[in-house]
Amino acid sequence: MNPPVQPIGAAAPSTPSALRVKICGLVREEDARLAGTSGADVVGAVLVPSSPRFVTPERAGDLALAAGLPLAVVVAGLSPGEVVKAARTARARIIQLHDDTPPEALERIRAEGEWELWKAARVRSGHEMEEAARRYGSLVDLLLLDAWHPRQLGGTGHRFPWSELEGCRDRLPNSLPLGVAGGLGPDSVAEAVRRLNPALVDVSSGVERAPGEKDPEKVRSFVRQARASAALDPSTSEPNTPSP
Repeated sequence: MNPPVQPIGAAAPSTPSALRVKICGLVREEDARLAGTSGADVVGAVLVPSSPRFVTPERAGDLALAAGLPLAVVVAGLSPGEVVKAARTARARIIQLHDDTPPEALERIRAEGEWELWKAARVRSGHEMEEAARRYGSLVDLLLLDAWHPRQLGGTGHRFPWSELEGCRDRLPNSLPLGVAGGLGPDSVAEAVRRLNPALVDVSSGVERAPGEKDPEKVRSFVRQARASAALDPSTSEPNTPSP
């Protein structure tokens, strides 16, 4: 049984806001350690064989240990039983599903461990965001919005239409935390945080030199930029201050 996890949206003691930062697509232990020392909250490992960043569940567990951070395993095309087995082997705290997982499968996975469930949704419009929220909102801890691609499940380096999310945000459940992935990097994460006010920002290719090889300065800069923007109130662009 996995240990209890920090709820989505609850800030870690060192985090200045509710935002969580995830460094995904880890392959190398030096990059895992880099994520840990750079101030990230979560690391991710891709268990999808077709990905250039594929690792085994055993390797994913080693990477999380090197990082000293909670692990999100990215899975697709597996049965609920296979998902559970992979997550347990990796000692994952989070399961991130990147396929068309039916709601009943999510319920089965949820019942098997004390992990968070994140559902990735590749979206092209506000309508698709609303549909994903309607289908999965009551079943997952976070809806991770990513760019739609006809062949790739993620890691494309492309952003989904942020303006569409801004336009439909008031029609999405307030209780559903949203994550932002796709097209993020040190130069764009601040804009994403200010405009979209997500619970999580998720980066992989945007901090790499090559697939699976992270750039230390890009990783550090990404975390710094995300933290600096999260310390501002998106509605005022002024630093958050306690209420009197």
